[in-house]
Amino acid sequence: MQLLLAAVVVLPLLGAVAALLPAPPGLKGRGPDQAVLRHGVTVTGVVLAAAVALAVGFDHDHPARMQATTDISWIQALGIRIHLGIDGISLPLLVMTALLTFLCALYSYFHLPAGPSPKAFVALLLVLEAGTLATFAVLDLVLFFLAFEMVLIPMYFLIARWGGAQRTYAAWKFILYTLLGSVVMLLGLLLVGLKSGTFDMVALATDNGPNSQLSHTVQLLAVLAIGIGLAVKAPMWPLHSWLPDAHTAAPTVGSVLLAGVLLKMGTYGFVRIALPIAPDGMHTFAPYLAAFAAVGIVYGSLACLALARRGAKGDLKRLIAYSSVGHMGFVLLGIATMTPTGVNGALFANIAHGLITGLLFFLVGALKDRYGTTDLDQLAGRTGAALYGRAPRFGGLLAFGAIASLGLPGLAGFWGEMLAMFGAFEPAAGLSRPAFLTFMALAGLGTLLTAAYLLIVVRRVCMGGKEPAEDGGAEALGTAGSEEHGATRTAPVIPDLARYEYAAWSPLAVLTVLAGLWPAALLGLTDPAVQQLLGGGK
Repeated sequence: MQLLLAAVVVLPLLGAVAALLPAPPGLKGRGPDQAVLRHGVTVTGVVLAAAVALAVGFDHDHPARMQATTDISWIQALGIRIHLGIDGISLPLLVMTALLTFLCALYSYFHLPAGPSPKAFVALLLVLEAGTLATFAVLDLVLFFLAFEMVLIPMYFLIARWGGAQRTYAAWKFILYTLLGSVVMLLGLLLVGLKSGTFDMVALATDNGPNSQLSHTVQLLAVLAIGIGLAVKAPMWPLHSWLPDAHTAAPTVGSVLLAGVLLKMGTYGFVRIALPIAPDGMHTFAPYLAAFAAVGIVYGSLACLALARRGAKGDLKRLIAYSSVGHMGFVLLGIATMTPTGVNGALFANIAHGLITGLLFFLVGALKDRYGTTDLDQLAGRTGAALYGRAPRFGGLLAFGAIASLGLPGLAGFWGEMLAMFGAFEPAAGLSRPAFLTFMALAGLGTLLTAAYLLIVVRRVCMGGKEPAEDGGAEALGTAGSEEHGATRTAPVIPDLARYEYAAWSPLAVLTVLAGLWPAALLGLTDPAVQQLLGGGK
């Protein structure tokens, strides 16, 4: 188990180095580009297999105990150790990260985004995977920060070199926001380590550990500093403005990993660091975190409604990015309740959002490849997509992703949001119940608005229908029924799902259904670990 966890973290880095080297003659296939793409699929597949083996070998009877641990002194003078381990909180995130990265590598093998060298693309993808996996596996504050920052550079280049329109602006905005937040977070992590005398996250999370040396003032400063850095990555309103630009400009696999994995690093940090290490500080700031989360839920939904309306020229990728602001608001609300119910809901919503939004970004990226745009007015116009009639399996899967995202009971999106609101109904002792009831009501309003904009999107993109045009002409699906400047406008032929798309997307759809029908599989892992975390390590 120790070797498996170490391999999960280290293999992507070794694979990234190997991707930049010349391929052996017998493995080149049709050319070096195919060889390096095959290399990416192989490495991410091996990492996924190791992560699944970890999950199978995990002691499910004791999910609150750190398992597969490695603890080696690294910088003795500063007390920094190479400390790795997983429990019921980190294991699902580790497996989901390995799965999404493998599916992205598989999709890219058949459909590489336009850009420079495939070698650089595969190497950056593997470095990104190594950083995200390490974030969920390390148990030292300094190592957490290094892994947290490790993902910024590869994501910057994926957006800047393989992205779409305004990719340079979006990449710079992404890295400036996250770097500035990380600088503040580093100050908070150093404050905790220096005041307590250790950077070990397990020791800091126990009542009889060094965290007893953290005064109330130190905890307040630590939560404020660490929380700002984590909130930028989450992203929490109003620190979210980098996200829509980054998603809109990023290539398809960049958007999938950004939404499915990178956003979870921020909320995971709240659960792993802020809640157990500085509970008094977290208790003070919890109402403010919940307020920002509730506003973010409503704000994200209203922004999506504005983009979905007819004539708004809304971008479908941008709409899904704003929907992430709302969905991650439920995660932050659950964490802010400081109750087992709320925190379990937050962890469940993390996984559900990764699966569902990853699927949606795959679908929207494929729709752009087929149609040449993600502009909703064009997709719904007289030569629009009308997926139910032209590509029924594609349209059905898009509708499935939308209803899963709006939280339909029986699918994964339902349980996390419901548990987060249940946690707000009865927050932790000492938190204002009337305030959290207000936040719960705002979250409930957000669920209604989410259903509204997603159903509008499904109707316009999948069903087509008549969209009023400037010349007042009528529309017919399949071919346009009007003449403009003497030429007949013909709707483009949209191919239905290809085999490689089935292979890359089916696991996300299947897991969305399984998590919705059998939530105990995930909650059985997280609940004992959350109970121990909130109980001061007991």
